[in-house]
Amino acid sequence: MYEIVERRATWYLISIILIVPGILFMIWSLVAHGSILPLSIDYTGGTVWEMRFQQPVAPADMREIFVEAGYSDTSAFTVEDDQTLQVKFKNIDIDAKDSLISDIEARFGEFEERYYRSIGPAIGTEVSRAALLAVVVASIGILLYIAWAFREVPHPFRYGTCAVIALVHDVLVSITFLGIMHFVAGWEADALFLTAILTVIGFSVNDTIVIFDRIRENLRRHRGEPFATVANRSVLETLQRSLGTQVTVFFVLASILIFGGASLRQFMAVMLVGMLSGAYSTIFSATPLLV
Repeated sequence: MYEIVERRATWYLISIILIVPGILFMIWSLVAHGSILPLSIDYTGGTVWEMRFQQPVAPADMREIFVEAGYSDTSAFTVEDDQTLQVKFKNIDIDAKDSLISDIEARFGEFEERYYRSIGPAIGTEVSRAALLAVVVASIGILLYIAWAFREVPHPFRYGTCAVIALVHDVLVSITFLGIMHFVAGWEADALFLTAILTVIGFSVNDTIVIFDRIRENLRRHRGEPFATVANRSVLETLQRSLGTQVTVFFVLASILIFGGASLRQFMAVMLVGMLSGAYSTIFSATPLLV
């Protein structure tokens, strides 16, 4: 029988390698931006403007137009290809937008406006609070539910605590990925990022409960065996079911990531990475921690 639990020091080392960059990224973001993640206009307030041109346009050249107009905090980057740009900047009125359109067309020619979206800082603050509250409430609810569901076994809160630690692991891995993509492609934490994180939490906890439930059954079937042996047997017995469920989800996410278009790319990529982390943490983090 393959000893997964006995090799837990190796799994912990892998987890540390995956989550430490996310922690460092949050520290950097706190120093550089005043928040633990670089936030999109969904949280800070501002405008997103996506434009498609008939020829390639460099993001730096586009940003220069906005800076010259007085919007120094503007960021610009390509999406889909080098002819489509997305620009993020503070809220402006219609006259200011018309002036920017004239400047942009004078330099790069006519363009197709893909979308133009503005959000006020008051709404952004409200969404930020709701996001934090959602994560905290979800974690507490999961802890209490698992403790109640496993109330017949010794130390039921330990099961809930290990499940919550595993889901925090998945969140930090997702943040590590966001940090890498922030420097590569200018990604920021938006409302869909929160949605992806909460979905990952749900899937991760679901698989963890399946393994914990098998541990509870095997504790009755194999009385007298060391707990580590029972836990390892439970992981192996549920491994095929856990991986089968995850692989099915991976195929769906990968398909949407490839064919779903630029507007869904960040959301689906974070989901995919989070699900991969969830499949790993369920087997190699939650159960070894419980042991």
